[in-house]
Amino acid sequence: MSAKTELQQWHITEPYLNLHCGLGEGPYYEAATHHLRFVDIKKQRVHTVDLNSPDPASTVETIQLDTPVTVTADIEGVDPLDRIIIGAKYGVAALDRRSGTYEYVARFSADADNERLRSNDGAVDPHGRFWLGSMTDIGLDLQPEGSVFLFDGTRTARSMRHPVTIPNSVGWSPDGRTLYFTHSTERVIFASDYDPASGDTSLERAFYVHDGPGEPDGFRVDVDGNLWQAVYGESRVLKISPAGELVGEVRLPTKNVTCTQFVGTELFITTAGMQRDEGTAEEVELSGALFRVDVGVKGLDPFLFKLSKAVDPES
Repeated sequence: MSAKTELQQWHITEPYLNLHCGLGEGPYYEAATHHLRFVDIKKQRVHTVDLNSPDPASTVETIQLDTPVTVTADIEGVDPLDRIIIGAKYGVAALDRRSGTYEYVARFSADADNERLRSNDGAVDPHGRFWLGSMTDIGLDLQPEGSVFLFDGTRTARSMRHPVTIPNSVGWSPDGRTLYFTHSTERVIFASDYDPASGDTSLERAFYVHDGPGEPDGFRVDVDGNLWQAVYGESRVLKISPAGELVGEVRLPTKNVTCTQFVGTELFITTAGMQRDEGTAEEVELSGALFRVDVGVKGLDPFLFKLSKAVDPES
């Protein structure tokens, strides 16, 4: 990118919805209903908002859980109004949305659960498998003790990367041949070759190295192959080209930007809460809110989780 080329810029001044999330994360477009799901990891909640409504706050539905819930995805062949898959404290679980109960599909450990760890971000791959990171749970001293696991819809989990400190989003290029993974504490987005036939990965390299006080958090990929990368602590989302170059940014009125999600050409953005001494009155008031902006390009559709009938006969 030429030094003379100016960044594309978008500025958001008002929230779409402000639920004052402790740690808003995991936005997911539910195409079947035109709803947006997102989670509050700290408050252990799954929120859903109807995007059809002119008054989104009046449509919010919340499921209160007893576990940190970090990310959601739809299950192949299952009505998302009935059940979805979630990242939970000990691994991947199926959440019954009508009863608010959940059941683990597979845990990070086949032995005793590690109480120091919880899940973090993740995504379903083109083969219907769930990539999900684990990390130190909230309130404990942060250590490089997590992993990135691959769940194939059975009762087993395979560690793909260890150790990691804050593993974040996983995503794929439009042609499905590149896997991207953000390791927040390293401030690096990694790229790996992804075999469309086997699902194997190889040739990992640094795709983008962040230079700034904040940490790259969650991202989504658009149809042109750009990554829309939230940066925690910097009040912005970065638009990163398929060549790994910074080509645009979305500026927000609060600091702790966590993740993005496309709905058509609109980009929805989750944020995390701030304490009163961590910013201006406006930054604190709008922390934990959900924002949106039209960026003029559509995102890639998510893949569906393939849950083995041997594990879940209803799927």
